[in-house]
Amino acid sequence: MNINNSMKFTSIPLLVFTLILFGCSGKKSNQRPPLEIPVVEVIQKKIPITDEFVGQTYGYFDISIRARVEGFLEGLHFKEGGRVKKGQLLYTIDSAPFDAKLAEAKSKLAEAQTRLVQAQGDYNRIKPLAEEKAVSQSEYDAATATLGAAKASVTAAKAQINFAQIELSYCNIKSPISGIIGITQAKTSEFVGREPNPVVLNAVSRIDTILVQFTISEMKYLQFLKYAKKNADLYKGKDSDKAIELLFADNSKHPYDGKLDFVDRNIDPTTGTILLQASFPNPDFTVRPGLFAKIRLIVDDESERIIIPQRCIQELQGQFSVLIVDSKNTLQYREIEKGPTYGDLQVIESGLEVGDKIMLEGFTQVKSGMKIVPKLEVFNSVTLNK
Repeated sequence: MNINNSMKFTSIPLLVFTLILFGCSGKKSNQRPPLEIPVVEVIQKKIPITDEFVGQTYGYFDISIRARVEGFLEGLHFKEGGRVKKGQLLYTIDSAPFDAKLAEAKSKLAEAQTRLVQAQGDYNRIKPLAEEKAVSQSEYDAATATLGAAKASVTAAKAQINFAQIELSYCNIKSPISGIIGITQAKTSEFVGREPNPVVLNAVSRIDTILVQFTISEMKYLQFLKYAKKNADLYKGKDSDKAIELLFADNSKHPYDGKLDFVDRNIDPTTGTILLQASFPNPDFTVRPGLFAKIRLIVDDESERIIIPQRCIQELQGQFSVLIVDSKNTLQYREIEKGPTYGDLQVIESGLEVGDKIMLEGFTQVKSGMKIVPKLEVFNSVTLNK
């Protein structure tokens, strides 16, 4: 065999071995070390037992603006969606027909007063004659009746004038309260005040205080009643222990705590629920009537509850989960059942135990099954630090 050929065959395995060696070492060098991820321990703490109830917001006053007479809408004298003052002119309705009615009523009064003067004169002449028996009793009675009828006609005519003036005043529609006004349900020159044309033109709401009406079940009501009797001041706004909180559709919280206004007189037999109402300060006018809202109430004394930071929780299609760190520092998804919230904390009904380590943040960097380096942190809860 040629020496050169022998050297070629010998160098091929050596080359392959060298490539494999470098390839393996290159793979090892590309492996990333585990990420350091902040985690917190699941804790148990005594907190008040709260419950949430669905409700709707209302203004302290919500007053409909109605066209009390029918006619053509002549003008709008306010900015829709803006603030109006009590007594401010809002709408004007064509007053010509009502001016005519008032003029007619005044003419009828003049006629009635003329007849009264005539009847009074006749009565004044007949009375002394009747006393001397110079006229018959029937003539005297007729004069007396005519005078009485003339006086009644004057009274009726004056009443017609008052009524015509009232109707005329309804052509200028003014705001009954100071507050926020909505959008108009009629346009200028449209006929209003008679169905099917618009009768309710708008609404004005006083919203410096906002009301929330909500219903609770009979069982929840009985539980709440026991606690409320022991803590009466808590629900009258005299205690700042956040007994009543207002939550919105996006789970944000109204900055002001409320007080309980009333409990309805009866439980609805068709639903087994009872209506309650709470009021909340709303100085910035941020809360408007008609919002979907949730009321959070303290319904029982403090008890030991498993709690975690709310920001640890992930939601997917209505299912809630956390990333738990197992004994091998591997992340695993764990489904949980949420209880009520408590400030910036979440009560957990099932799925976690005291001492479990769960991921606090950095969800976009990891996935289930990944190894991490857990960095244990103490969650700086605003609620627990109060």
